Amino acid sequence: MKETLPLGRIAGVRVGLHWSVLVIVALVTVMLAGRRFPDAHPGHSTWAYAALALLTALVFLASLLAHEVAHAVVAQRNGVQVDGITLWMLGGVARLRSEAPTPAAELRIAGVGPLTSAVLGAAFTGLALWLDAIGVSGLVVEAVAWLAAINVVLAVFNAVPAAPLDGGRLLRAYLWHRTGDPVRATRSASAAGRALGWFLVVLGFASVLFEGNLTGLWSALIGWFLITAATEEARRAELGGVLAGLPVRQVMTRDPVVVRATTTVLEFLAEGPFGAYRHSAFPVLAADGTPAGLVTVRLINRVPLQARSATTVADVMRPLADVATTSPDEPVVDLIPRLEASTDRRALVLDAGLLVGIVTLADISRAVTWLTATTRPRT
Repeated sequence: MKETLPLGRIAGVRVGLHWSVLVIVALVTVMLAGRRFPDAHPGHSTWAYAALALLTALVFLASLLAHEVAHAVVAQRNGVQVDGITLWMLGGVARLRSEAPTPAAELRIAGVGPLTSAVLGAAFTGLALWLDAIGVSGLVVEAVAWLAAINVVLAVFNAVPAAPLDGGRLLRAYLWHRTGDPVRATRSASAAGRALGWFLVVLGFASVLFEGNLTGLWSALIGWFLITAATEEARRAELGGVLAGLPVRQVMTRDPVVVRATTTVLEFLAEGPFGAYRHSAFPVLAADGTPAGLVTVRLINRVPLQARSATTVADVMRPLADVATTSPDEPVVDLIPRLEASTDRRALVLDAGLLVGIVTLADISRAVTWLTATTRPRT
């Protein structure tokens, strides 16, 4: 899930919002302002309900962010790098650069999420009781009480032992500890996640068909997300088993064709993808020979014809900070999530700050095909 609006960094971790987060803000606001608040405390103005509902929705988003930041902080303390956090329609996701090194680390990273939500639920409960005791408006108390309840619900739901929920990762940590096989543990947690997902899908559609309750569609959507995410986790686990111990240097393209940042677009088109080399992406080097970014045919094609002689590759390239990078010795399995999340589905391979290769998902796919074929038992 890629961010649409960057928010900066928290605890050194990049944080952003996906545009779909507007959906959850709108749903919470409409639900609270249109029904819950007026039903519980009638007599206030429409603007009062709407303003408090919007504020409550934003605090709810902050609660989701706290949940993910807790994951990220504990992951970093356990030696797992974090690429970033993105809030979206169905909650939030902390993108970890690699898997936890041990079952105990997995337990700590996964368990801190529900624990954070539970602590927030307890804190909001205490705040609601205190506000009620000092005579604050019942409408405000209602909003804080809702925040308490929703955080408790998040803690309980995320603790369900089914991938990709935190409880699924707790289950994976337990099975990994018992069997010593992380792939087998992931497979079991993913199966539980798919089972939960199908249950929610069936429950949601049954609610719509037999009760006419359209909120069942939300349950079905969450179920479908669980099925998809659990299946993806199982696939990555299988890939991890095939690619175990394989470094990037064994799948990368060495000494890729490069382009200088000072080259004009017109010069690039004369010699690049439509000339001797028919590639769709090129690493870009600065004047001193260090990597500066990546340029693709798609980016080049956006330059108007009349501007191509005066526009340089540096003007249109994707800067290095926005390009996935790796080292020759990084395990391929750790690189895959970053490649899948990247815009260009490729990474520059750097060694001591110098470009030594480029690797794409297609390169990894070919390696998987070859390794699978060579290890398949003959009949």
